[in-house]
Amino acid sequence: MERIPILQMGDFLLVTIQVDMHDRLAMALQDDLTNRINRTSARGVLIDISALEIVDSFIGRILGNIAKMSRVLDAETVVVGMQPAVAITLVELGLSLTGIRTALNVEKGMALLRKSLEASPGGSIDGLAEV
Repeated sequence: MERIPILQMGDFLLVTIQVDMHDRLAMALQDDLTNRINRTSARGVLIDISALEIVDSFIGRILGNIAKMSRVLDAETVVVGMQPAVAITLVELGLSLTGIRTALNVEKGMALLRKSLEASPGGSIDGLAEV
């Protein structure tokens, strides 16, 4: 089965979605990512969706679920690279993506995660490789 790679960068996990998402792939990503957060004690998750041109309500809900599950596991989630058409579709579908922070690109998303970690009690960004 096709999988989306999850890379560890210090305290963060980086997910770059480079293929069209279908329901099974989205569910597999949700499972893989929550397991990886648990195994690595990651404090942040950055999901790059810049290659996605289409998002339906199911994929939007999965992104929201990933953010909620990550938060329960003590990791912040930032989604980066959202195309204007995807943003319009999500709004038209009534999906607010509550709990998901967004940034224009990976660099700004990493800065947002770093700032979030520094602001949290006991937050540390030790071991984080510069991008």
